[in-house]
Amino acid sequence: MRRGNFSFFFFCGLSVAGVGCASDSLISSSISSNQTSSRQTSSKKMINYSAAMTKALNCPVNTLIVGHRGAPGYMPEHTLQSYNIALDNGADYIEPDLVPTKDGFLVVRHENEISETTNITDYTKKYANRKKTKIIDGVSKTGWFTEDFTLGEIKELRAKERLPFRSHANDGKYEVPTFDEVLMFVKLQEKKRSRPIGIAIEIKHSAYFNKLGFDVERKIVHLLKKYNLNFKDSMVMIQSFEVENLRRLRQMTPVNLVQLIDAPPRWPYDFNTIREYAEWVSPPKNAVVKIGKNGEVSEITDFVQKAHTAGLKVVPYTFRSDGDFLMRAYKGDPANEYRLFFNQGIDGLFSDFSDHAVAAKKDYAEKCKERMNLIK
Repeated sequence: MRRGNFSFFFFCGLSVAGVGCASDSLISSSISSNQTSSRQTSSKKMINYSAAMTKALNCPVNTLIVGHRGAPGYMPEHTLQSYNIALDNGADYIEPDLVPTKDGFLVVRHENEISETTNITDYTKKYANRKKTKIIDGVSKTGWFTEDFTLGEIKELRAKERLPFRSHANDGKYEVPTFDEVLMFVKLQEKKRSRPIGIAIEIKHSAYFNKLGFDVERKIVHLLKKYNLNFKDSMVMIQSFEVENLRRLRQMTPVNLVQLIDAPPRWPYDFNTIREYAEWVSPPKNAVVKIGKNGEVSEITDFVQKAHTAGLKVVPYTFRSDGDFLMRAYKGDPANEYRLFFNQGIDGLFSDFSDHAVAAKKDYAEKCKERMNLIK
């Protein structure tokens, strides 16, 4: 038997449409029973749970852990302090989302409308005339927008936690960083930690900003060159939900490009076309593992398999351990969700809790090692 590709059951404690947990034994010895179970349950439109949860583990597990906006499970998102916690927790990459200021600097915010993630409302008298309603990517938004503020004005503000059920103890403490500052931070952290650190950049609303005269892509490439990161094997990814800017970037930079895929009906499943300009595809988790209205797993899709066949790597978003984000199927344990996705062969993932992701990956690797020793 080849040591790098073996099959055994490893997933317990979950339920899918009422199907119970598989035993911890070699899958090869239970193919017939799985097939029987599948025939018995097909009339109920249930997935073959055992096969989905207990197919050959992808050993060794090499899934990259991306600290989604840093570590927003513990600290306001997109701050240097949040990125630092993500790295403390073992993230391989951190993720800055980029939007421009009025004077052309790139700052790190999830959206260009900043009322949810900064204390701009503390400055309503000073900036009352800056509150506007705009149409961005077809959606009407009202608030204060980075493109109407200079960098100096943005630096007056402080970040705050976006979600009400997370801690707000650190609201109002930390600056909004520039992309330049994030790159400098990464270089310093690589020296301090004696390990490489990846950067998964997301470009927000490229076409919208292009119409306003901002060339975000060119500014990104300029800064990558400044920090000697603009080469093929650099630990840099550039993500976008848009297509044309990624096609343009393919002509500007050799770094990995990531096609983000939104919720249906806008999923472009033409993986071969995506592979013409990108190395990665990033779907919502539900494109890989579908969750029904009851919070249980309803289907394991072939998304990962098809993407891999086209030569694309897969990095789904977003893994969260708190609030209503952790589905009923995982029985209150985020490790169960991570294990299920590791089983599907994903190449990376975005997590608000990189410590949970890293711990689950380590445990999964240990299970791989145990079974490897078992079959030697």
